[in-house]
Order: sequence, then C-alpha cells, then structure tokens
Amino acid sequence: MKAGKSAPATIDAYIAGFPADTQEILKKVRATIRKAAPKAGEKISYGIPTFTMNGAYLIYFAGYKAHIGIYPVPRGDPALDKAVAPYIAGKGTVRLPLDEPIPYGLITKMVKFKLKENKAKAATKGKR
Repeated sequence: MKAGKSAPATIDAYIAGFPADTQEILKKVRATIRKAAPKAGEKISYGIPTFTMNGAYLIYFAGYKAHIGIYPVPRGDPALDKAVAPYIAGKGTVRLPLDEPIPYGLITKMVKFKLKENKAKAATKGKR
C-alpha cells in the first residue's frame, strides 16, 4: 500500500493498489491461504489482509516494494521452524523477497500449523 493512502476496505482493493506483477503474487498468496484454510474468514485488519478463524486472527499478509510479509511467524514445530528460518525478519515477521521464487508450499505449511493452534485455542475457550 502506498504511503498517505487510507486503508482499503477489502482485500481485493488492497491488492489492486500494487503494481501488476506484485498483484499476481498477492493473489496467489491469498489463494494459497484460502486453499489451506477454506473455512477462514477474510477482512482487512491493521490495514492489511487478514484471515480469521473461530473469532480470532489466523494469519496476515502484506505487500511491500521488495517483499511479501506474512505474520505471525509460526513457532513450535522444529521442521517448520527450520524451513521458515531463512525468511525471518524481526520477531514476528516472515519476509518473502519478490526477487526470489515465493515458497507457496511453505505458506501452506504455515497456515496449516496456525489452523492447529487456532483449533486448540478455540477448544480451550470452550472448556472455560
């Protein structure tokens, strides 16, 4: 999203604010998340695309000039931690450079891991 603009109301509007080549990547990131979490809701939160499940956020993604950001970083599965490690940029950020192939399979694994976490949290809330 360009600085100085107000936050878009929809994910479609958010994606439309980027150059055509970045739009294609963002659309594929969205489709990858949607395929991994077909029952998740979509909205804009904190000015970026957000997927929700069981009344809580599941995963966010955002486009930038040189990368795609995915938030939060899933933690707790050693194999996934290792796969995500080269893309860590800050405490809770996965940064996927636009000048490298986007690891869509890794995005799928991240979303599926977050789905398990979300389901466990929802089950815990139900027992209170």
